[in-house]
Amino acid sequence: MLIDAHAHLDRYDDLPSVLAEIAQHRIFTLSNSMDLPSYGRNLEIAARCALVWPSFGVHPWNAPAYADRLDDLGAAIEQSSILGEIGLDHHFVEDAAQYPAQRQVCEFFLAAAKKQGKIVNLHTKGAEEEILHLLRHYDLPRAIVHWYSGPLDVLRQLVARGVYFTVGVEVLYSAHIQTIARALPQEQLLTETDNPGGPRGLIGKPGRPLLIKDVVRGLAELRQTSAEDIEQTVQANFWRLIGDDPRLAAMRGRMAEVVYGFECIGS
Repeated sequence: MLIDAHAHLDRYDDLPSVLAEIAQHRIFTLSNSMDLPSYGRNLEIAARCALVWPSFGVHPWNAPAYADRLDDLGAAIEQSSILGEIGLDHHFVEDAAQYPAQRQVCEFFLAAAKKQGKIVNLHTKGAEEEILHLLRHYDLPRAIVHWYSGPLDVLRQLVARGVYFTVGVEVLYSAHIQTIARALPQEQLLTETDNPGGPRGLIGKPGRPLLIKDVVRGLAELRQTSAEDIEQTVQANFWRLIGDDPRLAAMRGRMAEVVYGFECIGS
């Protein structure tokens, strides 16, 4: 079973064909949200396809719109079994005036994750060390860092905390990402696409679900193993990450039944 632990299915214009591809190739997909409307759409998508699991978060790019109305987020946070995409962005967001709002929203989610015992899916661009400090402060036992591209010394400290890392399409193009991918412990490795928008700058078009196979092949080559071994490793790691969390019982059931096949109905 292939696992895409970080995508944004709600951002596709051609959702029926995307869901058909996910179903045909048995790609279990964690669809992260950018804000409240995004989460609503992801809930609808997950209801149509058993291979899709929705998570709620407010992306740091959208954080300024929510910093003054955090209470509006409470119900969705409570409903969502995983929280993401959340985090900080001091790289693509050059306006430092937005950083306090990013941190306020991020900390609101981290505090909720700590209280409710939930997994977080984190964006860290240009703020890797600050995210490390926040994870220490909130002492979260289960976290995914998506598309890590920061310093290797911070990477090592995050690894020591038991953080999981999703490696994506950039592993096929970037020497720095390849160094990171080689350095990650086998037991903390996950795969992602960040579809559809994430790969666009690398491949010149929106990413499709099958890109996850390219990621797996690239990782296998880098780590001198087989694609099947990477696929099995990621599956085992994802199972370990979700553990026996009662909120994720339905997810475990869906994953366990992948071999029997699913139909995914379009939008």
